[in-house]
Amino acid sequence: METRGIDQMFDFQRLPNDRFILLLLLLYSPVGVCLMLLRIFIGVHVFLVSCALPDSIVRRFIVRIMCSVLGLHVRQNNPRLRDKTARLYICNHVTHFDHNIINLLTSCNTPLLEGPVGFLCWARGFMELGQGVQSRAELTETLRRYCSSPAALPLLLFPEEDTTNGRNGLLKFSSWPFAMSDTIQPVALLVKRPFISVNIPESSWLTELLWTFFIPFTVYHVRWLPLLSKEDGESHQEFAIKVQELLATELGVISTQITKADKAEHIKRKRHTAAQTAHSSKNGFNDLGARPRTVAQGFLGTNAGAEDIRIARMAQQVKEVLPDVPLSVITRDLLQTNCVDTTITNLLENTDQFTSEVAVGTPSGPAKQAASSTPSVTPSTPNLKPAASSFGRTPIDRHMSLHERKEALYEYARRRYIEKHGLKKQDDL
Repeated sequence: METRGIDQMFDFQRLPNDRFILLLLLLYSPVGVCLMLLRIFIGVHVFLVSCALPDSIVRRFIVRIMCSVLGLHVRQNNPRLRDKTARLYICNHVTHFDHNIINLLTSCNTPLLEGPVGFLCWARGFMELGQGVQSRAELTETLRRYCSSPAALPLLLFPEEDTTNGRNGLLKFSSWPFAMSDTIQPVALLVKRPFISVNIPESSWLTELLWTFFIPFTVYHVRWLPLLSKEDGESHQEFAIKVQELLATELGVISTQITKADKAEHIKRKRHTAAQTAHSSKNGFNDLGARPRTVAQGFLGTNAGAEDIRIARMAQQVKEVLPDVPLSVITRDLLQTNCVDTTITNLLENTDQFTSEVAVGTPSGPAKQAASSTPSVTPSTPNLKPAASSFGRTPIDRHMSLHERKEALYEYARRRYIEKHGLKKQDDL
């Protein structure tokens, strides 16, 4: 699982990086604020109409027109493919309001898996499961009984269990939703809006609603796919993979193995990195040497200067352990690895990449004579490469090989420190 692949599936910044679009958004802001206040007033009336009218095609038509005034424009492809006998709809997840959009086209229920229950759950259009449902097994059994009831409305589930930006890939589908029914109706959802992202991680549904009212419009494009049945002998997981591949092909994205837990861990890691960068910037760590080129802008919009400071601090840590390696080589490797230990290991295993640079920078003529008169310690390049004779076949062997190289590295650094400060006699004692 690559970090870059995860980054492409989510928008961590609300505002765009393009300066021209930012200028347009700034000019639009007064209009957007007025539009948001007006739409909040209209939204209250939409909610009241939804509560007053019974569930029917008339109510869905009226609410759909009123939602267009709120900036929620719904389009659908192939509505004839929607089967009235389907008991389960499977859809990809993009925003907090996907279930409301599908409900404008057909009557269905979506259970609230996480979040507060009660009035807020009902007001947002979710089906409350009750306090007794806690484990995944109880949830599956409750929903299976619900689907088996002929009078119940179809069930709408999101196997991704979390949102993406909908442009690059689908999260790995969970298998439990496919245990509800052997026949499902796939639904592909595509969401587009101008100026800003359709969602960002860890943003509440209320914040997303206000941004939806602020932006001129958000287009929800719903595509109905033919019914799909599980084959004999096919497991729930195999059925989930097949549906995931089908929806990914329909949306023009890739089908990934990234899960909801991977997304949460990635967000936590980026938040921790952003906190470390902010702390380093606050302490005012000075750059060492030339400013290296920075990596891509990180979570929460960390600036380039703070990133340079962090890279310079890490380069200095590597330089203290490997004083003979040029700082430019260390910085170049850190921009790729973003890890001190990994850079040290790379430099230990690839000493040829910097020994040539040392040879090029060796002075000649009078400068060379002056340099030769100055006492110095010749780097022991062969001792810097305690690599294993072969790649270990087991993780334990590879761990021991890395441990041996690190031990040799520390021994070399200690020996250099003793020679530099004239402590050789004390060391011999």
